[in-house]
Amino acid sequence: MYKIAKKKVLNPTVVEMHIEAPLVARKAQPGQFIILRVDEDGERIPLTVAGTDPEAGTVKIIFQVVGGTTEKLRHKEEGEFIQDFVGPLGVATHLDGLKKVCIVGGGVGCAIAMPIAERLHELGAEVTSIIGFRNKDLLICEEEFAAASNKLIVMTDDGSYGRHGNVTVPLKEMLEAGEQFDMIITIGPLIMMKFVVATAKPFGTPVTVSMNPIMIDGTGMCGGCRLTLNVDGRKVTKFACVDGPDFNGYEVDFDEAMSRGRMYTDFERHAYEETCNLFQKEVQ
Repeated sequence: MYKIAKKKVLNPTVVEMHIEAPLVARKAQPGQFIILRVDEDGERIPLTVAGTDPEAGTVKIIFQVVGGTTEKLRHKEEGEFIQDFVGPLGVATHLDGLKKVCIVGGGVGCAIAMPIAERLHELGAEVTSIIGFRNKDLLICEEEFAAASNKLIVMTDDGSYGRHGNVTVPLKEMLEAGEQFDMIITIGPLIMMKFVVATAKPFGTPVTVSMNPIMIDGTGMCGGCRLTLNVDGRKVTKFACVDGPDFNGYEVDFDEAMSRGRMYTDFERHAYEETCNLFQKEVQ
C-alpha cells in the first residue's frame, strides 16, 4: 500500500498527488512513468512521473479525470492509500548534450513536460517553454515553468490568458526569425504534437514527441500503444510503453495513432459515468 502524502486540485479535471514511494523516487527520471492500481480490484493504469523528491521519498503524479480509475483516484484524500505503485518504467528522455531547447506542452501534457524543463534548467541549458490550454481555467504548472525557463510563453485558445492562439503560432514565429534549437520536445494531445512536428519540419529542427497519451496497460501486451514509424522508407512497429514513450516526431504516423486512440473514447466515458454513479449512491 502506498500513502498519499499530498493532494492538490489544479483545475476542475486535473489533480496533483504526491505518493510515498521511496524506491521509485530515488530512480525515476524525466519522461518515465509508473503503473498504479487504486484498489485491490482496480485496473492498472500508466501515469507519467511529474516530479520526485528523493529526500521525502515521494513521487508526484498529475492526472486528468477521463475514466473510471482516474475518477476513483480523484476521490482519494491525503493520508489514504492506493494499492499499487510500480516503476519507474519506460525510457527516460534523452537530455545529455542539449544546450538550447524548446519545450512545447499542451493541456495536462504540461505536467509531463515540466520535469523535463526543470532537468534541462539544472543542466544549464537555455530553455524556452511554450504551454497551451483551451482557456485560463485549465492553466496548470505556470509557476514551475517560469522558474525553469529562460523564456515562457502561455497560449490559450480563447485568449482568456496569455496570448490568443495555439502553441504552434509562437513556435513558427521564433523559427522564422532564425531561432535555432538543438531540440524541440513536445508533449500533449496527439493532434497538437502532429502540428508541432509539421511546423518544425521546414526548418529541419529535431523534434522529440512523447507518445504517453496512447498508453493503456503500460506493458505492451494490450497492443493499444502500438505505433507505426516510418524509418528510412521502412515501416517499423514499436510500442510506446516499452520502446518509448519518446520518439522522433518525424517518424511517427500520427493519423494511425489518433485513429487507434479514438477506439477507447466510448469505453472510458462509460467507465467514468459508472464510477460517478457509484460515488453518488455512496453519498446518498
